[in-house]
Formats: sequence, C-alpha cells, structure tokens
Amino acid sequence: MNEIFNQMLPFMLAVWWPFCRILAMLSASPVIGDVTVPVTVRILLALILAILMLPVMQASGASRELLSIDPLSLHAIVATLEQAIIGFVLGLAFHFAMSVMSVLGFLVSSQVGFSMAVMNDPLNGTSSDVISGLLTILCMIVFFTVDGHLVLTGVIGASFKAWPVGQGYGPLLLQTVAYNVAWIFAAAMLLALPIVFSTMVVQMGFGFLNRVAPSLNLFSLGFSMITVFGLLMLVQIVKFIPEHYIAMTNRVLDMIAEQMRVAHGG
Repeated sequence: MNEIFNQMLPFMLAVWWPFCRILAMLSASPVIGDVTVPVTVRILLALILAILMLPVMQASGASRELLSIDPLSLHAIVATLEQAIIGFVLGLAFHFAMSVMSVLGFLVSSQVGFSMAVMNDPLNGTSSDVISGLLTILCMIVFFTVDGHLVLTGVIGASFKAWPVGQGYGPLLLQTVAYNVAWIFAAAMLLALPIVFSTMVVQMGFGFLNRVAPSLNLFSLGFSMITVFGLLMLVQIVKFIPEHYIAMTNRVLDMIAEQMRVAHGG
C-alpha cells in the first residue's frame, strides 16, 4: 500500500496546484461559475483540465520544483493560495464583461419602470428584474457562440507559461483588474444613455403638458408611455449587445495578454 502511495504521490502533487488554479478560475468565470452549474461539475472539469495541462507544466519547467515541495509544509499552503488567487483574478476579469450587461439591465429597468417587477434569479441566486435576466441570457448565448469556454481554456494554458506554479506571482495583474473596474460602469452607462435620455425627454414633455392641462391624470398615462417608449428604445439597442459584449471580452483578453507579456519580460 505504501509503495502504491509513493508511486501516486508525484502525480497527485503535479495535478493538485493546477487543479486549484483552474477550479478558482471556473468558480469566478461567467456562465460556468453561476449557481445553476453544480459544484461537482466544476470540480470534475477542473480535474480534467488539470490533467490535460500536465504537458504545459512540464514544458514550463515547474514540475521538478513541484515535486520538491512538501505537501504538509507551509510552502505548500502558500503555493495553493497563490494558485487560487491567480485563477480567481483571471476568472473575475472575464466576469466583468458579463457584469456590464447586468448593470445595463438595472439602469434600463429603473428608467422604464420595470424595477418594481422583481423576480427570483436562479443564475445568481438573488432577485433581479426582467431586463437584466433577458440580457444575461443573451450574453450566455453569445458566450457559447464565440466559443468562450475554449477561450477560458486557452487562457488557463497560457497562464501556466506566464506564471508557472511555484515561481512566485506578482500582484500586477490583481492591480490591473482592480483599476479597470471603472470601465464596467462607464460601458454600461454608454449603452444605457440613449434610453435614459429618451425617457427623460418624454418625462419633460409630460411635465410641460401637465402645466398646460393640470386637470388630466397624466401620471398614469405618462408611466405607460414611458414604459412603451423605453421598450421600443431597448429593441433598437439589444441588437448591438452581442457586438459590445464581444468587444468588451476582447478588451479583457488584451489586458490579460499584456500582463502575460510583462510577466514573461520580468
């Protein structure tokens, strides 16, 4: 029994740290990291990808260093946390592109009056409005249409070359991701600006009409008109959502590629 364990130990050590990085990335990434995906599925995917990444680990020269790490030492705990941080930051960067659509949905719902109609969101385990759920499902379809799952796999493989296991990790990627949070709100506001401006114009028009004819019940009529006008504007904007989502995903990929080049240069 001890002989079998000693033979399996090098393989288990070679798989463990890639498994931690991949599982953290899948847990923070869009679609795959949603609540609707069972944890066992993510664990199985992470284990399969960790085994497939073994040739990449051997090519990066980190396999020998991994075998020299005592699995019960403090060094092993630090290496495990290091891999979890790298994977979580990479997955969080991709999650930002999906978060733009959620913020856009909340902005549009607050303008057209749909924010009062809240439903349970099984994707995130919380409550959300109808428009946010619609845009989230649309982005999920686009995610698999452009082979987003294959893109995540490619980024995982490239990350082992840029930040090999056991060779340290610079916090530059974490700082870059944190500093780029502002573009989530900027991109969502730019997409929601036509609807916000058009509904504001309609509200101003009803305000002037109320001054002319104060006896009319313009509140109920204005609420319905704003909702209809906002939905018509949303129909015109939805067809541009896939293009913007792909552009934001490309921005994330460029940001990660730049950090990988910096890591290679360092």
